Amino acid sequence: MKAIPFSRGLRVALTGAALSCAATVAFADIKDYEFKLVEPTVKVGPGQTIAVRLEDTRTGKTVPDAVIFATRLDMAPDAMQEMVSELTPLPGSEPGTYRFKADFTMEGRWQLSLGAKVQGETGTVDNKLVIQADK
Repeated sequence: MKAIPFSRGLRVALTGAALSCAATVAFADIKDYEFKLVEPTVKVGPGQTIAVRLEDTRTGKTVPDAVIFATRLDMAPDAMQEMVSELTPLPGSEPGTYRFKADFTMEGRWQLSLGAKVQGETGTVDNKLVIQADK
């Protein structure tokens, strides 16, 4: 007869522990991540380097090891979407920083579009950043 109250008490204790642990775990949303330009301006010319950081907006910390699968650089902000420049990935200088090489053929605003997967998260980080190219 003593086994029944003990098992009932154990079940209540385990259920309470499971519920309290579940309530303290905070899951990130893919909207909690965004790319930010390291430098918002570049010089007009070939082989210019663009650097971006992928940040967790909740903590401000950079996110290393993201898989960037979509890149595009064009002049959409100046209504010239057809003016496109090729992006070449470069090794990052520090964790959470992603670098690219591109030719900026004219002055104006260029839009850098990025799509990335963050390890352990579902969904895609999609950002459009504006870079100013000056002489």
